Amino acid sequence: MSSSGFASQNGAGGSYTNGPSQNPVGVYPSAQGLMAPPLPGYMNSLPTKGPPPTGPGFSSRNQPSPVAPPASPGLRAPPQASSTPPPISSYSQHPPQPSGWSGVTSAPLAPPAAPGLRAPPQASATPPPISSYSQHPPPPSGWSGVTSAPPTAPGLGAPPQASATPPPINSYSQHPPPPSGWSGVTSAPVAPPAAPGLRAPPVGNHVSGGTSTPPVFQNTMQPPAALQHAALYPAPPPQMTRPMGSSYPSLQPAYHSPPAPPQLHPQPVSQLSPSLAALSLQSQPPEALRVVNLLQERRLLPPGPVTPPTPCLPQDLQKLNCCPEVFRCTLTSIPQTQALLNKAKLPLGLLLHPFKDLSEEPITALALHSQLPVVTSSNIVRCRSCRTYINPFVTFVDARRWKCNLCHRVNDVPEEFMYNPVSRSYGAPHKRPEVQNATIEFIAPSEYMLRPPQPAVYLFVLDVSHNAVETGYLEVVCQSLLDNLDSLPGDTRTKIGFITFDSTIHFYNLQEGLSQPQMLIVSDIDDVFIPTPDSLLVNLSECKELVQDLLASLPQMFSRTMETQSGLGPALQAAFKLLSPTGGRMSVFQTQLPTVGIGALRPREEPSQKPSQKAAPKEVQHLNPATDFYKKLALDCSGHHVAVDLFLLSAQYCDLSSLGCISRYSAGSVYYYPSYHKQHSPAQTERFQKDLKRYLTRKIGFEAVMRIRCTKGLSIHTFHGNFFVRSTDLLSLANVNPDAGFAVQMSIEENLLDLQMVSFQAALLYTSSKGERRIRVHTLCLPVVNSLTDIFAGADVQAITALLASMAVDRCVSASLGDARDALINAAIDTLASYRASVLSIQQPGLLAPACLRLFPLYILALLKHKAFRTSAGSRLDERLFCMCQLKSQPLLYLMLMIHPSLYRVDDLSDEGALNISERTIPQPRALQLSVEQLSRDGAFLMDCGTVLYLWVGRSCSPVFLTQVLGVESYTALPLLMNQLPELDTAESSRLRALIDWLRERRPFHPVLHVIRDESPLKAELLQNLIEDLSESALSYYEFLLHLQQQICK
Repeated sequence: MSSSGFASQNGAGGSYTNGPSQNPVGVYPSAQGLMAPPLPGYMNSLPTKGPPPTGPGFSSRNQPSPVAPPASPGLRAPPQASSTPPPISSYSQHPPQPSGWSGVTSAPLAPPAAPGLRAPPQASATPPPISSYSQHPPPPSGWSGVTSAPPTAPGLGAPPQASATPPPINSYSQHPPPPSGWSGVTSAPVAPPAAPGLRAPPVGNHVSGGTSTPPVFQNTMQPPAALQHAALYPAPPPQMTRPMGSSYPSLQPAYHSPPAPPQLHPQPVSQLSPSLAALSLQSQPPEALRVVNLLQERRLLPPGPVTPPTPCLPQDLQKLNCCPEVFRCTLTSIPQTQALLNKAKLPLGLLLHPFKDLSEEPITALALHSQLPVVTSSNIVRCRSCRTYINPFVTFVDARRWKCNLCHRVNDVPEEFMYNPVSRSYGAPHKRPEVQNATIEFIAPSEYMLRPPQPAVYLFVLDVSHNAVETGYLEVVCQSLLDNLDSLPGDTRTKIGFITFDSTIHFYNLQEGLSQPQMLIVSDIDDVFIPTPDSLLVNLSECKELVQDLLASLPQMFSRTMETQSGLGPALQAAFKLLSPTGGRMSVFQTQLPTVGIGALRPREEPSQKPSQKAAPKEVQHLNPATDFYKKLALDCSGHHVAVDLFLLSAQYCDLSSLGCISRYSAGSVYYYPSYHKQHSPAQTERFQKDLKRYLTRKIGFEAVMRIRCTKGLSIHTFHGNFFVRSTDLLSLANVNPDAGFAVQMSIEENLLDLQMVSFQAALLYTSSKGERRIRVHTLCLPVVNSLTDIFAGADVQAITALLASMAVDRCVSASLGDARDALINAAIDTLASYRASVLSIQQPGLLAPACLRLFPLYILALLKHKAFRTSAGSRLDERLFCMCQLKSQPLLYLMLMIHPSLYRVDDLSDEGALNISERTIPQPRALQLSVEQLSRDGAFLMDCGTVLYLWVGRSCSPVFLTQVLGVESYTALPLLMNQLPELDTAESSRLRALIDWLRERRPFHPVLHVIRDESPLKAELLQNLIEDLSESALSYYEFLLHLQQQICK
């Protein structure tokens, strides 16, 4: 693959770069880390302000040592840490990397790595002897264990006299804070010498974290006491108090001398050395830092869903923080410096679900996390410098001034902002809904409009070739449209149009006054034109009867066609010309590879072709598009506010890597239904019908843009998702839908030594289907910490996994599948090695992890066995690419089930611990490990894979379950293919159907149910999702843990 420079912010595309390239980009070796600058490839990877981080995330080398490899020919020397931050004005797309930069920085306490690359684990590899983890692993070179006083090493400096003073009792450090500048190792340092107190736990009284429930708008709302009194900081003078978002003090605060950061966790970590045990009055660590030996504790799954960690903020601020389902960070405690982040070996990034379905509520109503406060104001209050929207985490200097929490500028409070519409009172701006809700929506005034808001415009582009008609999809689409025509989002201005195509393009005149629709055929696909531009997109309310007539006649119109060619490219060109004056949504339905006209593609995979065992692991080909036509057209569409949603319904290879570009860069979506046939695959038909109904009726935003801002000192350098990058931090979203997720990688540009908290704000400006210009704002606040212990305690394992998955997809395209798999394994090794070397004070045998990261190796193994990254023979290329699309664009809430499914035993459901929702009782069975050991022949088990549900029935399953739930007399009477549960009037049937219905209701797509038994052909798919068992593509979970331990202890 070519490793040419990344000249465009949106991938390769020649003149379709978005703005000039600031700096030329050099050639990067193919074995770089996943934190390396992106190459032309699969998704949007945008470098913006400042250089990318050099540590957290995926490492580049295959040797597991946490220390950077020595320099060799072709490799540069490891960079020396510098406390000087990069210049703020650096905007180069790929700034020059420090000499020897390899995507990660070295971590101490490990011997130097030998030159070479580490190969990924092979399933046939013999695991090390079990006794290898029953004893203490060999300590790294130079490691002397934990002593009461650290030795003085050359270059480390003598410990200061103050080191004899014990640390604060409420610190949970396992050992006293090291003296200033002492790193505890003899290897080359990777961070600047610590300033006095830098490694010491922050001083202050603990403030318990609050719940995630948002505030209630009440007239009696009191300002957070934690921000006015000494509950947060240890007895600061009155002028040091910094109220945030709620009140203002009577004295002017001193902003240049902020109080000490709050102490995040009050308890010390257990297992202190005897000489240090007397320094602590408590012996138990916070649950997040409880040391877990992964080789001994096998049952790590919680009984229910994994909950995200709660940021350690004052309770009143935490109640105002953004809902984690909408906005969350991989680290809920932000390191003070990039060097500290590098040492932790954890990626720093954000995961957003910005247009999530939330019920709109007027500002006079209660504001819960499931509700969206909507504000109408002629003057939206924003910072004059950085344009941040006022939010709950700003500081009110007094009643007339507020200080921005991102750039720290002091702004005036507008006169109209003094009135509170909730309490109908004057003079309390800190009680306004904008300052009491982390998620809020504004109805924008006219200055937020470059043109009058566009109407809702829907254009359907339908494949009507012989192959398409044979699948029967056309009948489903037309019937779904007929059923939901009145539910399409819009108003009296809504427009609709239709184009069909095979080897020619068919337009439909639906102008008011015609007795029936009129077909117009354009046979010259090399020079596409619009025959009657004014009558092809018509007002839905005025021409509804003609539209209904067309939908009723379309399936029969092409029922006898023998045309096998597909001119998708020319049809897309025609649709773009039709939509470009207004913008809108283009829905494209395709059933085969485009064969004629511009954009025609050749098969790059035979349907029966299966990669050989030798070629499969690292040589998956054709992950890049075969032509740039679809990407260029997508960029044109994005510039005219047109988004393209692609539905692929085919048993044939369709080259999704090429066709997917039309949706990827226009902020559209991709839907894939392999082997679709209305008669032969009823399960796929059911899924298609349900998905299409959701697609047609869900909320939609037109001509949208989204900007992500962060506190000064932090920098965004890469985006993941479907969009077009308009500028360094502005994403163009021609359409935005409530099922789209985004990810952002971040770095620390400047040290955050003087900050106690940092904030992130995502602002989405869009036009609603009713023609209103709206702004949805989400603000997230997180504490700043100065110790690795705090960083690990705040790690969000699911967010980290999702961000690494997006990074691995980019690595597959820019390098190879093998490199991506190696990088995923290295991510687990580096993180656990850093925890062992830098956080644990007493080295113990086994593979150790903090409780908050106990599932990290399991999730990494699940990614290695995911369809996107598995190496087993027979993986279809389009299915692999579709899974990559999902990893890049699905919100975290839905993505984790696709990575790590849930397994429940359902033949013994009871009402114990059940949920009661809308007078329904929902059983809550315990989640089981994904291993065949959990399956028993006398039971029935439900596996939830996100997009599909498997109900496996054992051969010796209870006759009561068979008759009362499945409606069959015996196991042999169970059909091989069964996709529906009979509605029986029994308690057992009601419980299982209630559980399945509840699981389906919690996601926007429709997971199909497959009832399978031992002889069913789908049993192999069920077994492939048993992550903890040995498979063709990866080790078993236990073998994988042994491999990680072996690499960490080298």
